Amino acid sequence: MVFDSSRKKAIVTGGASGIGRATAALLRDGGAEVIVIDRETDVTNRVALEQAFQRAGTPDIVIANAGIGIQAALTETSDELWDRMIAVNLTGVFNTVRAAARQMKPNRRGAIVITASTNSYDGEANLTAYNATKAGLLGILHTAANELGPYGIRVNAVCPGLIRTPLTESHFSNPELLKDYFRHIPLGRGGEATEVANAIAFLASDAASYITGAALFVDGGQMAGKFGTWTEENAEFVGDRWRLR
Repeated sequence: MVFDSSRKKAIVTGGASGIGRATAALLRDGGAEVIVIDRETDVTNRVALEQAFQRAGTPDIVIANAGIGIQAALTETSDELWDRMIAVNLTGVFNTVRAAARQMKPNRRGAIVITASTNSYDGEANLTAYNATKAGLLGILHTAANELGPYGIRVNAVCPGLIRTPLTESHFSNPELLKDYFRHIPLGRGGEATEVANAIAFLASDAASYITGAALFVDGGQMAGKFGTWTEENAEFVGDRWRLR
């Protein structure tokens, strides 16, 4: 779905692959001038990020998407892993939102969308550092929406579930893992990067002009369930999804 973003400038961090790449493409399709900030500019480097924003010029839309995910049990989470996860996923988003706000406030308008996660809410095992960073993004979301609303700047977030990206491709190539994981997703499957991009583009668009401080699940209904939706009694797992018999 293409939303009109003509005559707008958008900055997308982590825009070279996965959800970020799909979002950048969708915004371009809507007519936006899109600047991608990826590995050439480290979002944890405040000076470099501020300089990248200055070179780009004042944006109308900023997508704070850059992030990493590394699994480790709680007791096996090293100091280095913890520090790196906090630096990229939490501090990097803070740096991005702050840089965006500083440029947007004088113009009294703008839209910022943060890529959070269903893990902002749950405690999936072996992801202590990741979960902590994604939960922390909700604090940034709510506070920024509160502070920036008077300036006409909207701040929202998407919370994807398991989405097919280069980082998760190994999951999608494991049918047994998918069968068990997708048992708890009412739509019975994983998501595609373009489906998250659609949600991001909506929140960034004028169609969402009265929405701020919201966290939109893009998870096939996963967070709406608790005990699992699918069983072999009336369904079967075919390919990469559950289907009713």
